[in-house]
Amino acid sequence: MPPQPNMQQLMKQAQKMQRDLMAAQEELATATVEGTAGGGLVKALMSGAGELTALTIDPSAVDPDDIETLQDLVVAAVRDGKRAADELTAATMGPLAGGMGGMLGIPGV
Repeated sequence: MPPQPNMQQLMKQAQKMQRDLMAAQEELATATVEGTAGGGLVKALMSGAGELTALTIDPSAVDPDDIETLQDLVVAAVRDGKRAADELTAATMGPLAGGMGGMLGIPGV
């Protein structure tokens, strides 16, 4: 029969994981990532949590006769920003999520 886990040690590990998780969430909330399209003609700034915070459009990208291209550039820049935010989230939260299984010794928990 495997040895019983030390409950006090498990509680300490759980509290540390909770502190680390809160710190990572705060880091993501204050982080900024940028998505671009059209060689930088359109830039989308997003929080690390994926919230769009600003959109910059170079005046040369504005052609009243071709609004569809500008719309496509905006969508592409926002998608690029979201991808960057997702990558930042994975890099920031990934190590924490991976540590939970090892903490309890139960895969996936």
